[in-house]
Amino acid sequence: MAGIWLSARSAEAEWMDDAGQTESAFRAVLRDLEFLNRVTFGYRPTLNWLDALVARTGATTLSVLDVGAGGGDTLRAIARWGARRGVALELTGLDRSPAALAAARHMGTPGQWITTDVFDLPPEARFDLVISSLFAHHLNDAELVRFLRWMQTHATQGWMINDIHRHAISWCGLWAGTRLLRLDPIVVHDSTVSVARAFKRDDWRRLAREAGVAARVEWQMPFRWAVSSERAN
Repeated sequence: MAGIWLSARSAEAEWMDDAGQTESAFRAVLRDLEFLNRVTFGYRPTLNWLDALVARTGATTLSVLDVGAGGGDTLRAIARWGARRGVALELTGLDRSPAALAAARHMGTPGQWITTDVFDLPPEARFDLVISSLFAHHLNDAELVRFLRWMQTHATQGWMINDIHRHAISWCGLWAGTRLLRLDPIVVHDSTVSVARAFKRDDWRRLAREAGVAARVEWQMPFRWAVSSERAN
């Protein structure tokens, strides 16, 4: 139980990152992760950021790239947001797993899809906004510094990361909740590993300094960090 003190990021692997997962197993994990995102208001930090950006810029059309898009649940939430706000969206999901594309199409995710490692995307590929949700904690510190620079390069208007706060309350809540709800065994295992791999405010400030990017770091319910940067008009 010493791990719940979470003084430093864990390097323990998540089972869902195993390239040997079958498509059916991967889809079951994504289904339960979408359920968790819904019941914990996990889309709210991303949608709040989009609301603020549109209010500031008056944008009525946006191209959006979601990195580590999984089954596309965040893109589907953004599509619903755009329909409510009257914002025309060109949506693209990026995930290196071919099973993610199959799951996204099965679940009716709108937009285009790119199946590749994020760092293999050509430098000329640009989007108004680049977002990621629950992807950053899968990276080690060096990869994350590289990813912050990557987002700065590929986003023409702004970028935003929505990820977990490494905290004992998050860890204990997910440990108990995933078991009580009888979620997929991979989700049960990975939920607390994700928290242990995640971030505190000082982590984000240090990583942004190392990347040489100016980023706003905001804590939002439910135990999430919204890390973002926007271009000046």
